[in-house]
Amino acid sequence: MSDPISSIPNLGPASEAAFAKAGIHTADEVRALGPDECYRRLLRAGSQPHFIGYYVLVMGLQGRPWNDCKGEEKKALRARFDAIKADFAGSHEKGRSDLEAALNMFGVVERR
Repeated sequence: MSDPISSIPNLGPASEAAFAKAGIHTADEVRALGPDECYRRLLRAGSQPHFIGYYVLVMGLQGRPWNDCKGEEKKALRARFDAIKADFAGSHEKGRSDLEAALNMFGVVERR
């Protein structure tokens, strides 16, 4: 049996529940998939995009405290997060105009 997801630093019961909803059940699965793919799966499973949640995962997989993310590293992670979020939003906006899709990304347009 593999270690639970909560054995990864910064991740607890709420993270375990979100990962389970995304079909990820062990710390080994999280490590094997890596933070970007895990985060994509969380979004597909209905988790709302949140930058802090993303970098908490990245820091945890590196064995670092969540608040260790600063400066240029944080800027680089923000760019990765924004790319994941944009890719997810684009793949789930079929049938909407580009304007509606952009407004929805900011929470202005009602979800379909």
